[in-house]
Amino acid sequence: MNRFVLYGTLGCHLCELAEAQLAPLLEAMLLQARVVEIECIDIADDDALLLRYGVRIPVLHRLRDNAELDWPFDDRAVYELLLDLSSAAY
Repeated sequence: MNRFVLYGTLGCHLCELAEAQLAPLLEAMLLQARVVEIECIDIADDDALLLRYGVRIPVLHRLRDNAELDWPFDDRAVYELLLDLSSAAY
């Protein structure tokens, strides 16, 4: 399983847009029998995360190799990050 983190914060309009954009992409991946887990983490709860991501959120982060995608991201860029074919899972 490929694991990801979506860094954002409560009340962030762009973060809400990112979550809405990811939902149908994740559904499509499930239909392709690809398992992807995305955990949403609020950067406001951690000073180090706030310092690192405060002006960049939302950020989609692939845990396996620390690849990151900053907002704004389009469907193609998200798919490329989610479907990294060099992953041992495929």
